[in-house]
Amino acid sequence: MIDLRPALAAVEPEWRRLERAVYERMHFILGPQVRAFEGQFAQAMGAPHAVGVGSGTAAIEICLRAAGVAGEVLTSAMTAPFTGVAILAAGATPRFADIDPETLLLDPDDAANRMTRRTGALLPVHLYGQPCRIDRFRALARDAGIPLVQDACQAHGARYQGQPLTRFSPYVAYSFYPTKNLGCLGDGGAVTTGSARVAGLVRSLRDGGRDPNAKGLRVQISHRAATNARLDELQACLLSALLPHLDAWNAARAQIARLYDEALAGCPGVGLVRRHACSVCHLYVIRAARRERLRTYLAERGIATGVHYPAPLHLHPAFAGNGLRRGDLPHAERAAREIVSLPLYPFLAADDAARVAAAIRAFYTK
Repeated sequence: MIDLRPALAAVEPEWRRLERAVYERMHFILGPQVRAFEGQFAQAMGAPHAVGVGSGTAAIEICLRAAGVAGEVLTSAMTAPFTGVAILAAGATPRFADIDPETLLLDPDDAANRMTRRTGALLPVHLYGQPCRIDRFRALARDAGIPLVQDACQAHGARYQGQPLTRFSPYVAYSFYPTKNLGCLGDGGAVTTGSARVAGLVRSLRDGGRDPNAKGLRVQISHRAATNARLDELQACLLSALLPHLDAWNAARAQIARLYDEALAGCPGVGLVRRHACSVCHLYVIRAARRERLRTYLAERGIATGVHYPAPLHLHPAFAGNGLRRGDLPHAERAAREIVSLPLYPFLAADDAARVAAAIRAFYTK
């Protein structure tokens, strides 16, 4: 599915240089390397502020905490379970809406129909690197007087209608899981925001509720209920080394996605997912008839695949009691039975992508 080694090799001299400086300082948590990366990442995302945190899950949780969310949070049923886990961790209750069957993104019309007096926040997901209709969700949140938190954990570098995501809400969560468009060698994440107040609150919430500007012994005082979710210096070294390549590598992903589009167009048994022009192509996902047979056929030919994700969240035991049953979100449920993720990463050779597409065609036409 993905080979991380070429990207790591491309940045190793810079990564090692930064790492050596960390060892010389012997400062591993919330030091100068994290501060430097935060500034670089904010600029790259078009955001005034960025705050490094321990994971994408923590980024979502901390956004919800910073927004003072209580009650129910409405999000997509088609996403990683960590979106729902973050809602629970923030002390809120997950609620789910259906997806647009053409894009697999949260459907704003279905979300609007499922909002109630108990809805305390909207949490749309920029799934697979594709921006959702964030302008519609902003309008829904504004009309309801509730916060809008964006799950951009798969959307590093994405814009919507040419605008940075922080233009639509002050809470945008990212993940640096190793396989993301910008990934570290472990867990990591960040929150971007246009608000200095929110940035300061996020800095406190990631660090046990302490005041990031406190001096002397007062730095040990916890001022609010919070968590411990800090991006560490060594991960920031790698992220700083990788970040300058993000735009070029996103463009390479888009080129591979276009190759798949052309090679699989009209293929029997395959449904292409409609993609926004601003997508950063974190994953290339198709809808496939006889999915598991196709995956076995490809695996026998040395081609890895994935399923992102095999069950919509309203059917996960962790979110039992969400008020929905099997059959209530038909588009998400059907998509979960059909979706297949194909190999996609910046260093994937065009010939290899063509071989993947040819093998899929052979399966459906044999």
